[in-house]
Amino acid sequence: MDLQLQDKVIIVTGGAKGIGEGIAQVLAREGAVPVIVGRNAADNEQAVAAITAAGGRAGQVVAELAEPAACASAVAEVVAQFGRIDGLVNNAGVNDGVGLESGDYERFMQSLHRNVVHYYLMAHHALPELIKSKGAIVNISSKTAETGQGNTSAYAAANGGRNALTREWAVELLKHGIRVNAVVVAECWTPAYETWIATLSNPEEKLREITSKIPLENRMTTAEEIANTTAFLLSARSSHTTGQILHVDGGYVHLDRALANA
Repeated sequence: MDLQLQDKVIIVTGGAKGIGEGIAQVLAREGAVPVIVGRNAADNEQAVAAITAAGGRAGQVVAELAEPAACASAVAEVVAQFGRIDGLVNNAGVNDGVGLESGDYERFMQSLHRNVVHYYLMAHHALPELIKSKGAIVNISSKTAETGQGNTSAYAAANGGRNALTREWAVELLKHGIRVNAVVVAECWTPAYETWIATLSNPEEKLREITSKIPLENRMTTAEEIANTTAFLLSARSSHTTGQILHVDGGYVHLDRALANA
């Protein structure tokens, strides 16, 4: 299916690694021009190089999105480089373990800036261009907003905010024809996830335990599977889909996980 994304300029925050990198690669294969916004220039440039080596086009902007002023300057730089914005993928963030018992006010607020404040700011600053292009926004979210995890109050709150903003923006932007949707991630295999598993005393056993609870095929979701749904939501092929919170998780959140071992 042609997603009709040819030449569309789409910002992907945190697009240099993991899920964001998968999204950028899929968009490039569809003929779009993903613009990776992330804090590390070397990582950004490596991701762009991989896309161009595969025959695609991409750009990058260095920005620490936890700093509010950086969001405005990042959007301005994208417009200066490419002259337009057709889509925004809010993806950057980190499950930083700021819990109720283990956290404090400063760490909690810092985590919100790392995980949800820049979602708002990137959308706010990109909005004039998105209005011109009748673009689309996709917010990448996490199961923690719905299932809880333990010891990650700030990250769970941020993801609850991402889901709420998705519905709120979908309503507010109806008049502009801008669609806003979210993709919820549960257990997705990324380099960061692999690194975390390796820190455990029994990584192989823990991974088997996790995948056994994923109903569909007892396996981790891939970054490409998240990316495929994201690309569809950005495209004209999903032209009547807005305000939706889609779970690309093998049934992890909504199916009885007892089914996984049935």
